[in-house]
Amino acid sequence: MTEKFVVIGGDAAGMSAASKAKRDAPDTDVIVFERGEWVAYGACGLPYYIKGDIETVDDLVSVTPSEFINERDIDLRLKQEATTIDTESQTVSGIGPDGEQFEQAYDTLLIATGAHAVLPEITGRDLNGVFTLHSMSAGRDIREYVTGARSERGSGLHDGSGTAVQQYLDVQPPETVALVGGGYIGIELAEAFVANEMTVELFQRGSHLLSDFGEAIASKVESHLRDQDVGVHLDSEVTEIVGGEGNVTAVRTANTEVDVDMVVIGAGVRPNVSVAQNANIEIGPTGAIATDEYGRTSASNVFAAGDCAEVDGVVSGEPIYAPLALTANRHGRAIGQTVTGNPTVVGPAAGTAAVKAFDLEAATTGIVDHGDAEELGFNPITNTIEAGSRAGYYPGGSPITISLTADRETGRLLGASMVGKEGVVHRINSIVTALHAGMTTTDVEYLDLAYAPPFSPTWDPILVAAKVLNGQFDNEPVVETESDEMFDSTWN
Repeated sequence: MTEKFVVIGGDAAGMSAASKAKRDAPDTDVIVFERGEWVAYGACGLPYYIKGDIETVDDLVSVTPSEFINERDIDLRLKQEATTIDTESQTVSGIGPDGEQFEQAYDTLLIATGAHAVLPEITGRDLNGVFTLHSMSAGRDIREYVTGARSERGSGLHDGSGTAVQQYLDVQPPETVALVGGGYIGIELAEAFVANEMTVELFQRGSHLLSDFGEAIASKVESHLRDQDVGVHLDSEVTEIVGGEGNVTAVRTANTEVDVDMVVIGAGVRPNVSVAQNANIEIGPTGAIATDEYGRTSASNVFAAGDCAEVDGVVSGEPIYAPLALTANRHGRAIGQTVTGNPTVVGPAAGTAAVKAFDLEAATTGIVDHGDAEELGFNPITNTIEAGSRAGYYPGGSPITISLTADRETGRLLGASMVGKEGVVHRINSIVTALHAGMTTTDVEYLDLAYAPPFSPTWDPILVAAKVLNGQFDNEPVVETESDEMFDSTWN
């Protein structure tokens, strides 16, 4: 059992590991280095804070620094950035808030350095009014910029780091925003800015938003965004942010120029691996830190978890990169148990994700891309169905679109994506369970799912999707159905 457990990074994985280690072995000396001022916060809630659904940024904090220090007896050191790991001497060194150097010995080390926002090489990204959203401070700055409440924040490409800050007085709130990137952040921020009575232009370099969800689901989301007066620009890579007098005035693509007075870049994230890489710790094929089933890295007594580390994929059994909140929390907790004498596997991940697009829910899990499936040796087949969320006679129901992907040779379920106004997230969880169990589409077809008219048709849309896909395996004609009564008459 470790005596001195040092953690680099104070968010989900880091603080879960620190808390669990201290709880299981109170005599363990647990030290956490966090380069920022926030720990244990819900970054996924930032778009809803910017929208105004959440009153203050502090509401996103689940446990305060003082609680970690005073109630959990964790030695939490804020604004101290660990820059070097010496795996031979088992020490961590870095820089404190006033530029002073520090060095700390460890018996066991966890690297939980998270991820950073991808910043495309776009001319003009240093103009005032250009933001990324990957920190609490950045979320606060965007909300202040949007509401006009700022005084000394909000200039330049701002990710909450405090760089390029200058004072602005009597600046009117922006009216039009360009969102660069059509992933989760772009879609959630579209809703947030529309709620703030702004015109929203969303730019995606690829042919669809939510590229991991598949074309059928993405098209539904795109259409719904347009219905909310969001400008959706597909196959439109932003090549330049245009400015005047240091402020944003427009964005340019190869084919058009659109006037805007604010830009948020949400082009994805990459794992923060520099401190591990400089210590010659192995980086895996995904670009994140390679780990084994216990979260151990290639260096003795060094673990990694969270958005900086790889995980094993449920479907593939191969390393994947899944920068998701539950994965980070779960893996951090397992490592906290392991380092205090109770070896615990971190467990695989299915890559499950959900996003809210105004009043639509969209979710995905597993492998839905045929190219990805083929690289892993599968022979993928996909079918998409649309079915009602409730019994046809019960009021308030709405369509759910479900795409199921399976291996044609074995019938094994590989993944799913779905979209609708209700019931999507709880249905994707059923698919996640099926993936963990290695179920086939036939297994899924015969699941005994709950039925009551307010919640589902007699034949749940998941059962229908599995049935129709099974029909394709057998070269049966695909049955197009729209109500549970029709499902009853065609279910053979």
